[in-house]
Amino acid sequence: MAWLQDAHVWEAIGLAVFIGALVWLKVPGMAMAALDSRGAKIQAQLDEATKLREEAQALLAEIKTRREAGERQAAEMLAQARADAERLAAEAKVKLDADIKRRQQLAERRIALAETQAAAEVRAAAADLAAEAAESVLAARIAVAKTDPLVDQSLEKLGERFRG
Repeated sequence: MAWLQDAHVWEAIGLAVFIGALVWLKVPGMAMAALDSRGAKIQAQLDEATKLREEAQALLAEIKTRREAGERQAAEMLAQARADAERLAAEAKVKLDADIKRRQQLAERRIALAETQAAAEVRAAAADLAAEAAESVLAARIAVAKTDPLVDQSLEKLGERFRG
């Protein structure tokens, strides 16, 4: 019984009793239940994280699609604006050319009218001047010769022309 005197034996017996008490009190089952509960919580968190990751990826894909659609729409709007600007510039050029042509024609008509009026005024002035010159020549002849047969004939002819 010397072995009962050995401290290691009593340590082993104490350890066996302790382990037996733990098993009898179902501590390993509770530990397993606690570990299982903790594992379930961690698995739920992992599932939630996976779900959130998938949602984030779907949202990222949707945002990329929207961004690409927005960029396409902006490019289309820019192209449309450029086309409108080019069309408006072409229309303005055509309008400007037509306006310039119309104004040129109007100016040419005004110039022609002014030339016609000036020519008529020159003719009228020349006729007036010729009439005045003829009158002064006739008055001078009449003054020199009271009765000039040529003058008398001319005056008779003029009188007949005005009467008839």
